[in-house]
Amino acid sequence: MEALALLIAASLNAGTVLALAALGLLINEKVGVVNLGAEGMMLCGALAGFATVVHLGVHPLGFFAGAAVGAALALVFGALVVYLNTNQYATGLALSLFGAGLSAFLGQPYTQYKLPELVVPHVPWLGDLPWLGPALFRQHALVYATMGLALGLVWLYDRTRTGLVLRSIGENPESAHALGYPVRAIRLAAVAVGGALCGLAGAYVATVYTPLWVEGIIAGKGWIALALTTFATWRPARVLLGAYLFGAVTMIQFTLQGMGVGLPSQFLTMLPYLATIVVLVLISRSPQWIRLHMPQSLGRPFHPGA
Repeated sequence: MEALALLIAASLNAGTVLALAALGLLINEKVGVVNLGAEGMMLCGALAGFATVVHLGVHPLGFFAGAAVGAALALVFGALVVYLNTNQYATGLALSLFGAGLSAFLGQPYTQYKLPELVVPHVPWLGDLPWLGPALFRQHALVYATMGLALGLVWLYDRTRTGLVLRSIGENPESAHALGYPVRAIRLAAVAVGGALCGLAGAYVATVYTPLWVEGIIAGKGWIALALTTFATWRPARVLLGAYLFGAVTMIQFTLQGMGVGLPSQFLTMLPYLATIVVLVLISRSPQWIRLHMPQSLGRPFHPGA
């Protein structure tokens, strides 16, 4: 039971990284913009957050720095695809490659540093409960904030006028423009918010999840987050659940190794990525089901007055 509690706690921790990035990408895609640059934004956010904590010693400032860098890169991407109508897929891939190269170059001096392990306070009373305390109530505050963010997005998209406007822009931007909504400005704002969440996820990786900096520290989590939006059929609650599922797949490799399971470490390491491929293959078997749930203008540029 103790091992199960530790696995659940580790899965929540690992899933938070994926959930933050995937919710950011979901915000982009809900207004019709596909951003394949999540990996690059997360890497740059991780470096910015790590460097900030190294020099200033304040974790919240590291989170702010990571989110700011992610938003800045997303704004560049948004300006290109929203106002200059560049290809969203090619521009996103370029952003991912740029972020990987830039973080590797600027991060060389920081490979010698390692942050002290952060002491996470327990939730009062609940953190002392047997089994449930270690499993659920001894997490970093950002873990619970991510859960709140997912629930807030459910309420935003399903219960508010703002959410209705955002969904209408993702479904039919021409109609939203005809009603007087600034489609391109709203898309750019959504892209910036999504980039900030990706940068925040990267900062969480480098300052809390694994408090160190190495080149490529994100290790494909941006691509898994991108797949999660499709896996969850563009619904925030399903994104959260899917992130925890993939987090469990990521952490179970360490549990199996601790149990002495005689499998090659390389096979265990590839489990999360293998799970991603399997999920995408299963989803791709029904293109009509995907089209039924995805925003209709996803990946399609918008030309006012065209």
